[in-house]
Amino acid sequence: MRDAVTNLIKNYDVAGRYFDRNALDSLKSYFDSGTARVQAAAAINSNAAALVKQAGLKLYEELPELIRPGGNSYTTRRYAACLRDLDYYLRYATYALVAGNTNVLDERVLQGLRETYNSLGVPIGPTVRGVQILKDLAKEQAATAGVANAAFIDEPFDHITRELSEIDI
Repeated sequence: MRDAVTNLIKNYDVAGRYFDRNALDSLKSYFDSGTARVQAAAAINSNAAALVKQAGLKLYEELPELIRPGGNSYTTRRYAACLRDLDYYLRYATYALVAGNTNVLDERVLQGLRETYNSLGVPIGPTVRGVQILKDLAKEQAATAGVANAAFIDEPFDHITRELSEIDI
């Protein structure tokens, strides 16, 4: 897993270049937001179970057909699997949030996930919507914890939804 710093160093090392103004600005931005990133992650982590439960309730309120007979979350096992997956997304999003880099999501969560979901018949649309709901709840949680500008929280969640939503043509 790489963070924003190691990723930047790797890219400049591969190119055989010294840091330029853009690199230094990127590092400054990452370090300036460090306390807020950790504070947001702590707030999210301390309320993770409640956030996942709330996201599940909102998702099923919006898409009740998922929990009806024949729906993908019908049966306790499937319902629990959906909440488990939401919990994974939330946990790994907080890792990416602190790292300031989405590589951990690609390496540990997203590689092959869309194909796995497709082969199992798991609908991607509701999964994406669940991740979006998690993002909104995580931002609310961070704001409640006093994180003034929580815009950086969007990045890992948006990365997950973008990667799951991608369609090969």
